Amino acid sequence: MRIAIIGGGPAGLYFAILMKRDMPKAHVTVVERNRPDDTFGFGVVFSDATLDAFKEADEPSYRAITGSFAYWDDIEVVAKGARHRIGGNGFCGCSRRTLLLLLQDRARRLGVELEFGREAQPEDFRDADLVVAADGINSPIREHFREEFRPTLDLRPNRFAWMGSTRPFDAFTFFFKERTEGIFIAHCYQYQPGRSTWVMETDPETFVRAGLGAMDEAESARFLESVFREELQGHRLITNRSHWRRFPTIRCERWVSGRLVLLGDAKASAHFSIGSGTKLAMEDAIGLHRAFMARGDVATCLRRYESGRREEVEKTQHAADVSLVWFEHVRRFWHFAPARFAFGVMTRSKAITWDSLLLRAPGFVREVQELVAAEAPGGKPDNPPMFQPFRLRGMEVANRVVVSPMCMYSAEEGVPTDFHLIHYGARSMGGAGLIVTEMTCPAPDARITPGCTGMWNDAQQAAWTRIVANAHRAGARIALQLGHAGRKGATRLMWDGMDQPLEEGAWPILSASAIPYFPHSQVPREMTQEDMERVKAEFVAAARRGLECGFDMLELHCAHGYLLASFLSPLTNHRADEYGGPVENRLRFPLEVFRTLRAEWPADRPMSVRISATDWADGGISDADTLAIAHAFRDAGCDLIDVSTGQTVHDALPSYGRMFQLPWADMIRNEAGMAVMCVGSITTADQVNTIVAAGRADLVALGRPHLADPSFTLHAAAEYGVRDVATPIQYEYGKQALFRTAARAREEMMELRRKARPASHAPAPLGRAAE
Repeated sequence: MRIAIIGGGPAGLYFAILMKRDMPKAHVTVVERNRPDDTFGFGVVFSDATLDAFKEADEPSYRAITGSFAYWDDIEVVAKGARHRIGGNGFCGCSRRTLLLLLQDRARRLGVELEFGREAQPEDFRDADLVVAADGINSPIREHFREEFRPTLDLRPNRFAWMGSTRPFDAFTFFFKERTEGIFIAHCYQYQPGRSTWVMETDPETFVRAGLGAMDEAESARFLESVFREELQGHRLITNRSHWRRFPTIRCERWVSGRLVLLGDAKASAHFSIGSGTKLAMEDAIGLHRAFMARGDVATCLRRYESGRREEVEKTQHAADVSLVWFEHVRRFWHFAPARFAFGVMTRSKAITWDSLLLRAPGFVREVQELVAAEAPGGKPDNPPMFQPFRLRGMEVANRVVVSPMCMYSAEEGVPTDFHLIHYGARSMGGAGLIVTEMTCPAPDARITPGCTGMWNDAQQAAWTRIVANAHRAGARIALQLGHAGRKGATRLMWDGMDQPLEEGAWPILSASAIPYFPHSQVPREMTQEDMERVKAEFVAAARRGLECGFDMLELHCAHGYLLASFLSPLTNHRADEYGGPVENRLRFPLEVFRTLRAEWPADRPMSVRISATDWADGGISDADTLAIAHAFRDAGCDLIDVSTGQTVHDALPSYGRMFQLPWADMIRNEAGMAVMCVGSITTADQVNTIVAAGRADLVALGRPHLADPSFTLHAAAEYGVRDVATPIQYEYGKQALFRTAARAREEMMELRRKARPASHAPAPLGRAAE
């Protein structure tokens, strides 16, 4: 087999090593445009888990790397005059130049042919069975074959520059420094005795105010030495092509074209804030090697590589994306207390959570827990964040868990049935602080489906009254969500075809504009002023009935493409009157409805609004629109924004993942300055604790977890030893038994997590530069 590898970075060299070792008769050539000892940058970072993978893949190169690295176990966050140190992380830093020389030496010993100082193209290797393009983030090969690989580039707004210093470190350290120009960030770690990497980062506004764009490398370094004078401790900054750049997030729809395959940064990049660029590259090499070791022709092996490796790469990229967005919006969290700010730094990518920090740094977690408790009315310092009370006007909820509104499509002529009594009753007795009803409609023609609940007659009101009384007896608060389906009305039950139009029995529907949801959906009538007045009156009548039922809170549904949402989104509002156009006009009718309801709803009872903070579609609601919407509702008397996303148009392309809607809740809470409830792929008590502790949301709504486990909150309370969760007296013996077994189970689980941590690769104590 003849293998040509274009690019002599870690990815290309490591793949060459693995293939030549296991296929000694193969002819393996690595061609690199630079000289063998050139290096751009300073150090690279590997975790204990990554070192485990290297050890398994090729122990000789693993031993060479670990014999030349600087190891640390701690992460240190220095911000706002405070220093927080969190242990149990396990990372090593290694000189990029040293890493390349070690891999080159291993490759030569195995018989890999290395060529330096030569530009190469795939057509230079016409006799090769396999051509590997490992030519970096700016890959000329990827760009030349754009039609085959279909790359996309997301150029992020923050500016960064790689620099170095002689200052030693014994921890991976984040420095946050505020100056008149703005906030500067330094990501720092030692990679060999007397040498450390300093990745400098700042937002575009600070970059401009500081005048960094007009400075050369030396001038930038001198300026940053003044910014981080205290942190540098008398050491200087070192430059090496330390140009200011914007990070390019690269994704490719395909990684393979015939015999040509992309490897490392050429196919996918991950932001430096999680230190995974070189890790991804070398793990790509491992994955490609394993694909060939499983046998088959080249095409089969390349398909196996791409299908087997893509999920892991995309997961790492997702974590990197979440992390980089946190750094882009660091100003959003700057008002936090230092410990809470540091908690946000640690948990920004979702890889580290409340429970993992509880294992690593219990004292730090205790400090954060006490901060969250201090902010809560009647806060409980011994309880984790999930079990801190929360107050909105005169309503206090016992904890931060909410049963998310979930349509059951099981009403009869809008009347909740025995199913609803059992459904809401079970979840009310499960310990959650707040229950939100499914979208309940103020008129028959406001329904999504014939199975939707309503609040327009006495029978419906009576059924809801029983449900509310049941919830109150169980110790829960309950909110009524009112909404009008708009252009998504007159559709089938979810399990018969979600959002598909009824084949018979449909009613006329309304919307902001005469735009059907699907091309084959019923075309709604564009609302007239008369329609608006009628709909407002129906909402008011429904709210009055809700008040008679005893609901504690009222939520207005302005999300998911329903009637009020159709006014908010430019994708569904094409009106030419005062209700269309800029966001201020698109807000007009939803605000009229809200203000009318706020005037009717008692002043001591809160109101919330559910919004879709993004449409997941080009031309939809922008972040600026979302903040304007939140501000407008806040100023009209809204107490809480329930932050959802999407479902506005049928061809939206949401990016799903754990807690995938959290960034918009975070934005509204910390930029609009109001309480928020987050929702979306949140499944564990650990996630709830992490979200609340990091100041990213005030309440956390869970849907599917509550369908599977109505007592989700009770089980979490037992897990964390929180005994004051509300439970019916009839269930007290069961609660006591649960707490006894849960305490043992949690300790066993924590011990398993301790044992499951990657083995430490720490060498002798970290060396320091000679004085």
